[in-house]
Amino acid sequence: MVAVCSIQPRFISTFLGDCRFSHPSHPLHRLFHCNPGNKHVSMQCSRTFSGLTDLLFNRGNVDELPNTNRKRLRPGQISPPRPVPEQILRPHYVKSRKPPGIGSGSEVHERKGIEKMRASGRLAAQVLQYAGTLVKVFLCGHGTTRGIASKRPGIMTDEIDQAVHQMIIDNGAYPSPLGYGGFPKSVCTSVNECICHGIPDSRPLEDGDIINIDVTVYLNGYHGDTSATFFVGNVDEEAKNLVQVTKECLDKALSICAPGVEFNKIGKTIHDLADKHRYGVVEQFVGHGVGRAFHSDPVILHYRNNERGRMVLNQTFTIEPMLTMGSINGLIWDDDWTVVTEDGSLSAQFEHTILITNDGADILTQC
Repeated sequence: MVAVCSIQPRFISTFLGDCRFSHPSHPLHRLFHCNPGNKHVSMQCSRTFSGLTDLLFNRGNVDELPNTNRKRLRPGQISPPRPVPEQILRPHYVKSRKPPGIGSGSEVHERKGIEKMRASGRLAAQVLQYAGTLVKVFLCGHGTTRGIASKRPGIMTDEIDQAVHQMIIDNGAYPSPLGYGGFPKSVCTSVNECICHGIPDSRPLEDGDIINIDVTVYLNGYHGDTSATFFVGNVDEEAKNLVQVTKECLDKALSICAPGVEFNKIGKTIHDLADKHRYGVVEQFVGHGVGRAFHSDPVILHYRNNERGRMVLNQTFTIEPMLTMGSINGLIWDDDWTVVTEDGSLSAQFEHTILITNDGADILTQC
């Protein structure tokens, strides 16, 4: 996030980054301004992006994707937001529909803060692990062919949201995405070509899908943020390789983190490996500081860059690379959140919250 481009508008969503979105003649009105010196980000105004869904979904060849049997992702029905018990502590942004953007100042913690970060990270990891067990299609007992059971559609992403929501509040935490800038759900579920911020809805998972589930919990005043991409049933080798390489990109980036290391080493590490496999690295969305604030400095770029800044002891932030098989440019749906690749190519993502220690980095969001 080095500057605001004067040619293409940039959209910085709740979970975060500056997006150069491909779009028709409609402007993007939800714009943010950033100062390259301190990476401070502020929201300029809200937006409606009327007509995009019609453009994407009301043409005769809307479902067709070249060289694949997979069909384009389409919006489903979105159920109402789920309630949270009054006694559970809420983040400050919940009462406002305006996303606060990236807060200035890094998240550097004393002993008590570190303990709370470990607790929120551990809960986020447990919730994500549980959510992953729900990702499945179902075998049908009837209509089998040559002894092989046929498959019917799997769980709806809205059902994943329901389960995630319940587990979070049962543990006395708040689901951080819920109400952030008006986001209507408790988790992000990004299927196939969805780069990020997919809203759980009535679409059932299908055999061969991939799905990223992005979980953030707010526990005792601290956020823990993590995501992973899961396979649904029988996934083809191309999709499996994309997911595997994306995970390797995150793992390699984590391995180089330590006090004094330049943040731009993260982007180089990820981009070098992605290039080796000829995958694109999404530049529009970034990692970020996390702790008392959902999003704060530093901004973590996942591509090659010359940004300044070094990691410091007891600092917490996320690394969350998004790789694509084709275009790295995104289109945003009329829901103002869901971002899909402009060419319909698959996208995968993995994310961890880490703590910088004397020995390198502790992954806070693992079981």
